[in-house]
Amino acid sequence: MRIAVFGAGAWGSALALAFNRAHEVVLWGRNAAHMAALAVERRNERYLPGVALPDDLIVTSDFAAAARKADMHLIVTPLAGLRQAVRELRELAPGTPLIWACKGLEAGSGRLPHEIVAEELGADAPCGVLTGPSFAAEVARGLPTAVTLASADAAFAEHWVHALHQPHFRIYANTDLVGAEIGGAVKNVMAIAAGVSDGMGFGLNARAALITRGLAEIARLGAALGGRQETLMGLAGMGDLILTCTGDLSRNRRVGLALAEGKTLGDILRELGHVAEGVSTAREVVALAGRHDVEMPLCEAVDALLHNDRLGPREVVEQLLSREPRHE
Repeated sequence: MRIAVFGAGAWGSALALAFNRAHEVVLWGRNAAHMAALAVERRNERYLPGVALPDDLIVTSDFAAAARKADMHLIVTPLAGLRQAVRELRELAPGTPLIWACKGLEAGSGRLPHEIVAEELGADAPCGVLTGPSFAAEVARGLPTAVTLASADAAFAEHWVHALHQPHFRIYANTDLVGAEIGGAVKNVMAIAAGVSDGMGFGLNARAALITRGLAEIARLGAALGGRQETLMGLAGMGDLILTCTGDLSRNRRVGLALAEGKTLGDILRELGHVAEGVSTAREVVALAGRHDVEMPLCEAVDALLHNDRLGPREVVEQLLSREPRHE
């Protein structure tokens, strides 16, 4: 089977490596010079340093060629690129099974990834999302990882789980697209909060409380949108949240750590050199929660810290701590 992976960043490269162990994989990237260098050097040092690309992994900047020859399309661009990629694939290879590994809410519309895909391809398109607790560097090295493949079509999820599942890259089928995507989106916002807490030296007790109350916020929003509790208690929810809030490889947690040091958001993002989806997602999560009358004080605090120049980390934390006590 031939899989086309669209997006040659850290996560796209890691998934290409993982699936290349059992399938023929072509990895597409937008930057022609970058892809030409990958083809020669067989390394993606900018996004996945220290990991060699096998000789049989095809790399290209020719979107059309990658799309037309594939049995499955896997979009691993930042969420901002999902809609355009889907539109191009619709024209080039209509009907090809589609999986995406993007997390977040679309800026401006607040759409979840599956809603973007449905708008572009229709509600009956063969598609699903790959999500869960997974750092790219560990997947690329072949370390044990377990993730979720969610699709509204149970047969689609089962088929692709069996096609893609590997001993060290375990995939579990799920039919709850909303729950899987809410877990993947909001956990990035919570990771920024966890980074701020750790950076300010609040300790492990505070981190545990933050993760637990953060999961409660995610579950409230997921339930309001029709997601299932068991999804949010599983890999795509609690699993992804724990990893992103505690792992030093988390870009969103690093944003929070830098905010605690007093750095500006602009400087942080320039130094990071990668997309941290939690930054753009925070505002959309707060807006979505408002439309559904869901209380999400941690997300509101992160949004205020990111987008209100008058508030620093200490002021935001003090506002959270001054909230009235209540039942859990």
